[in-house]
Amino acid sequence: MAVSVSRKFFSRLVGVRLVRRIAQTLLLILLLIVFNFFLIHLAPGDPVNYLAGQSGDEQYFALIRAKFGLDQPLLTQLWVYLSSVARGDLGYSLSHQQSVVSVILARVSATLLLIIPSIFIASSLGILLGVESARRQNSVVDRVINLFALLGHSLPAFSIGLLLLLFLSLQLGLFPAQGMTSASGDLKGLSYATDLISHLTLPCLTLVIVQLAQILRLARAEMLNVLDENYITAARAKGVGETRLLYVHALRNALIPVVTVIGSDLGMLLSGAVLVETVFGYPGLGRLMLEAIAARDYPVLLSLLLLTSVGVAVANFLTDTIYPALDPRIK
Repeated sequence: MAVSVSRKFFSRLVGVRLVRRIAQTLLLILLLIVFNFFLIHLAPGDPVNYLAGQSGDEQYFALIRAKFGLDQPLLTQLWVYLSSVARGDLGYSLSHQQSVVSVILARVSATLLLIIPSIFIASSLGILLGVESARRQNSVVDRVINLFALLGHSLPAFSIGLLLLLFLSLQLGLFPAQGMTSASGDLKGLSYATDLISHLTLPCLTLVIVQLAQILRLARAEMLNVLDENYITAARAKGVGETRLLYVHALRNALIPVVTVIGSDLGMLLSGAVLVETVFGYPGLGRLMLEAIAARDYPVLLSLLLLTSVGVAVANFLTDTIYPALDPRIK
């Protein structure tokens, strides 16, 4: 009877904490929406100049502002925007002359196709190399891995992308330099898949190198800390195999900081992909964000920042839910 009551109390407590965590996430997203709104509208530049050009008169400028609600006070514009977002309406693109949802949906598949393989490869390879580097501490393999991680962590994504573009594409001709697919557009089946993968390789490799360096260095540092623990020494004394010792006993306790970094990277990859997509002319959300900044397209830019904010908040929420599975002591 007491056990049943304690289980009900524990389940209710977990439910309360989950609801509280969701409420905190929603509040954080709301604050980010408000902050992004004021940040964009207070920045220099007027979208009317982009829409109407420099040759229009003040009457025409006033007509454009009234049409898109830009003549209203800033707080009124904020209320209208929050009300629209609550209804699922992200507004109308000033530069594309269509709904923001349509503009984003046309680009989101390209970005997901770039981001998901990148974070999966970087996470898997980073953890593997981090474990092996800690396993062979101060060896030649460890020094080579650390040198690669140092270079990848020091160089910005823009520089890495340019180096890969110049060497692997322009000089060796191994991969296409720009775009997501070939300009012919008549490829189908296996030919289309091969062409798509060849265009994805360089931008994906750029993101992998940037994310891999950070994950690798953290995984190595955490593994070295864990391998000095007493329970690892006791497991070795009991005859536990080295592979099982590393990848079952040690790695699980070293993964919590690594998972935190991976979750943060997953939420921030949209903003990090801006420069990479620009270098390779990749038609994703990152390049769309750069175009929206240049055109002062407030609705598109606000929606992309909202998408990034939601991505970061959801990634952090999922990361928090993974912690208890890695370490039952975390509640």
